[in-house]
Amino acid sequence: MLPATTYQDFPASVQGTRDVEIKPQVDGYITAIEVDEGAHVQKGQPMFIIDRKPFEEQLNNAQAALQAAQASEVNAQINVDKLKPLVENKVVSDVQLRSAEAQYNTAKAAVTQAQAAVESARINLGFTTITAPGDGYVGTIPYKTGSLVTKQANVALTTVSETKDMRVYFSMSEPDFLQFKEKYPGNTVADKVKQMPPVQLLLADNSIYPQPGKVEIVEGQFDKTVGAIKFRATFPNPQGFLRSGSTGKVRIPTTYKSVLAIPQDATFELQGKVFVYMVADSNKIVTRPLDIAGRTTHYYFVSDGVKAGDKIVLASQAALLFGGLRDGIVITPQVIPTDSLLKTTPL
Repeated sequence: MLPATTYQDFPASVQGTRDVEIKPQVDGYITAIEVDEGAHVQKGQPMFIIDRKPFEEQLNNAQAALQAAQASEVNAQINVDKLKPLVENKVVSDVQLRSAEAQYNTAKAAVTQAQAAVESARINLGFTTITAPGDGYVGTIPYKTGSLVTKQANVALTTVSETKDMRVYFSMSEPDFLQFKEKYPGNTVADKVKQMPPVQLLLADNSIYPQPGKVEIVEGQFDKTVGAIKFRATFPNPQGFLRSGSTGKVRIPTTYKSVLAIPQDATFELQGKVFVYMVADSNKIVTRPLDIAGRTTHYYFVSDGVKAGDKIVLASQAALLFGGLRDGIVITPQVIPTDSLLKTTPL
């Protein structure tokens, strides 16, 4: 019985914490592109400049209209103030006063409307400078200086991927998910996820990303089209090494404090089951099915079928299947100690 760790790998895709599409909020011509593809930007950093002149003119016109509306309001107030004592002294009819007050209210509403127009023009002018919504890396920029862009355009100016932490998505098949639920303690799936150990990320070249990750969430249901359920792990990315859109594999470890290791060369498969030939009394061999708890490259970890101290036949799978071995055959075994085997073929 030995301590051991096995690993299970799942294909994965890498995404930034936020992949934000950058789109214009006003129509106009690009006069400057302040960043380059692949560059790192900080929140608030200018990225694109849209021609400001039309929007400066709109703001100037709105401010002039506001001044005119304010002057009309003052004039309407003067007219009301002039009529009030005349009405009190019954020099003029109160109908004239009510008409003047209505004109004043109209002028006052026009001022409010003009103020809103100024604010709208000021906001639109601000939209001509497009800034980064957060820290991250710039994606592809399909536009050039001088390009006309619109709010309705389907193609974004670019994307900004926030990469301080990266989200790595992977899927488990239904059998793997059932094993996951049996393996980890907890009343709910969320409780079980909290019990999962740190995981590794194998990159496309099969090297291991140096920062461990943590599985955080599981989707609520299986994807019927592929028969799998999606998990999300988060990996720190302080150096910006990981980028959105890259792929790899999430490696989940399983640690056994004490496990019975059987060389895979001592096993053979029939109809999806794994078997060994065990050496019984009088050196007769008998077939034993195995319950497999895990595996490494060269070994199976067995939960049932054989026990510590049992002797099994070690040979190639071809010899086990086609070498004339069968239940009841008497052999003359040559004992190979487990320690010796582990030296030549480590776990």
